Order: sequence, then structure tokens, then C-alpha cells
Amino acid sequence: MSATDKDMMAAPRILCISFSDIEADSRVLRQVRLLAEAGEVTTLCYGNRPPGATHHLEVDSALPSLPQTPAGVLKLALRRFAAVELSAPALKQARELVGDRTFDLVVANEARALPLAHAVAHGAPVWGDMHEWAPEERAHVLPWRLLVKPYMYSICAKYLPRTTAVTAVNASIASLYTEQFGCRTEVVRNAGPFRDLEPSPPAPGRIRLVHSGAAVPGRNLEGTIEAVKALDDRFTLDLYLVKARDGGRYWQQLKDLTAGDPRITFHDAVTPEELPATLNRYDVGVFSLPPQTTNHRLMLPNKFFDFVQARLALVFSPSPETAKLMQEHDLGVITEDFSNAALTRAVASLTNADVERYKANTHRAARALSSAEDESVTRAVLARLLG
Repeated sequence: MSATDKDMMAAPRILCISFSDIEADSRVLRQVRLLAEAGEVTTLCYGNRPPGATHHLEVDSALPSLPQTPAGVLKLALRRFAAVELSAPALKQARELVGDRTFDLVVANEARALPLAHAVAHGAPVWGDMHEWAPEERAHVLPWRLLVKPYMYSICAKYLPRTTAVTAVNASIASLYTEQFGCRTEVVRNAGPFRDLEPSPPAPGRIRLVHSGAAVPGRNLEGTIEAVKALDDRFTLDLYLVKARDGGRYWQQLKDLTAGDPRITFHDAVTPEELPATLNRYDVGVFSLPPQTTNHRLMLPNKFFDFVQARLALVFSPSPETAKLMQEHDLGVITEDFSNAALTRAVASLTNADVERYKANTHRAARALSSAEDESVTRAVLARLLG
């Protein structure tokens, strides 16, 4: 076989960029697994090499992925966005790690990775998996709203029209990208793979609530804890929270908020792969998030799909994307509004018979709400970009 023939048979080289902790990012982990079906994957991210990656370029987790240096903040304030696109400490190291490597496809997870993806693509197609609505990722925090939101909007306006494929987590957010930046945006939800589980049997006289996710401010975890503290002794709450990059300080603040309530238990986080089976021992997955940002208002989070695969009944706040699926499949109770009191009332209204019925409904809906549909979209994108 000639060298030319061998080159033709070589697997496509794919670079996957993410500035999340990839070991805890179930969306990116699923993405890497599908990328590995299509070629040889190099991951460029925080954390250890994930399954499916052939090569791994590890970014120092202490380095921020936004221009948070004094000079960077000043340039953001002066709206000198072009001057900071590649100046964040993590992006500078990431570019050095890539070096002179070349790829047949570059995948950028979230807007902050777009400038780097285009800088290292050298003409290869770029797939921008935007996840949620980038300009308002943390717009409930004043510095973000004043400094980072305009920067994120600038990145999207500059790079998305030249990005070969764009995806987002749901139809509402995909429409925003299409309307505001003129890019065709496809939907890849945060659904996980189908899990062959059965609803767990009820505990007599008890309703076991559970919540999983990241222990970061802005998720209304304080509200969930306060709402549960107002319930009677039939209810318990177990929390599986991934500690933030603050050394676990916020996680500890939440734990202190329980004031030793024996009905509320904090557990170590488990891997995304283990999560549905771990949650399966409970009855009701709870989440209420006031719509402080567009992402909050239009949320369709990982935990919704995790709760379904765990065969739990659901109690969620009235966000349109989650409410639509809950009503379509009769999965649980949607709160009247976003207040702690409304969450307390919604949970308190549940009987054991209600819980059993909703758990049976999530069992019936689990295959439809798995990642099969989303994997088809991803494979079609890869076939188009690598074909």
C-alpha cells in the first residue's frame, strides 16, 4: 500500500475544545464518545483524558477561561474585544498546547472557545456547540452583565456566521441564535443514554426527594433547601452536588444552611455514568429556578433527563421547555410560580399514589427522552463536516 493510500485511509483528526471540567460535563463526555466514532479525537480541556479521546491536552484548571486579569478586565470595560479574544490565561496555554498540530475538524464547546477554535482550525470546519444562550450565561451576576455579556455577544456576532455547524440545547435557544446571528442552529439536547432501570418501590409513609447538579451560586439551591425545610416529616431531601472551583466553600455554605436538619443529606458527587442508577433509589427529582436570565427562563437541563432515566417523578418550576415535556408525558407537578412557597406547595401536594403514577410515566417516556434522537443529529453533523 502506498503512502498516499495510507493517508486516504487515516482516520479524521478531530480537536474537541471545552473549558469545563470534562470529567463532570456529561454533555461533552457524550460528544467525545460520538466524535470517537468518526475519527481520532484530541481533547483540549480541564481535567483528565476522557473515554474516547486518543490524545489529551490538559489545561491547568487554575487558569480562568475569561480575560480576568487586570489588563483583560480593562480591555473588556473599554470594549476592546478583539484584543482579549485569545488573552485569557487558559486560552493562551491552550493555544501553546495545540502548537503546530492540524485537524480535519475543530469542535468548540461554548462561545468562549470559538476564537481559539477558529485560530487553530487553519481552514478546517468548525462546529460550535453553544450549549445554552452564551450572552447570558451568568447575567444574574453584575460584573458578568456589565463586562462579559457584551463580549460574548461580540464573539457570537463575529464567529458564528463563519462557523460551519452550530448546535444548542433546545429549540427556543436555537431560535435565538438563528434570529440574532443569522446562523442555522440545530438542536442537540442534554439527554443521556437510555438506562434499563425500573422505578424503585415506594418507602411506606415517606417521599424521598433528590436533587443533583453543580454547587454554584445562581442555581437557587438555597431556595430548594428552604422549601424542603418547610415540609413535614414525610419528606427527605438528598443532594448530589459537584463542588465548584472554590474549594467547596459554597457547598459548605449550603450544608450550613440546613442547620443540621436530619431530613436533608449531602452526598459526594457521582460520575455522570453512575448518576441515574444512584438517583433511582429516590422518588421525586426537584428543581426550581427563577428566570433571572434567558437561560434560566428557557432551561432544559441535564438533570431533567437524568431524573427521567432514573425513573423519578418530577417537580419543576414553570419554564416552558421543561413544562412542555412534563405535560406531554405527565411526568409530575409544575409549580405555580418560581417562589420557594410554590415549590413547597407543589411537593406537599404529592401523595404516594401520585408519585407511583408519575414514576410509571417516566418509565414509559424514558426511551423517547433518551439521547437517541440527539445522537442522530450529532452523527449527521459529523457526516456532513467530515464527508
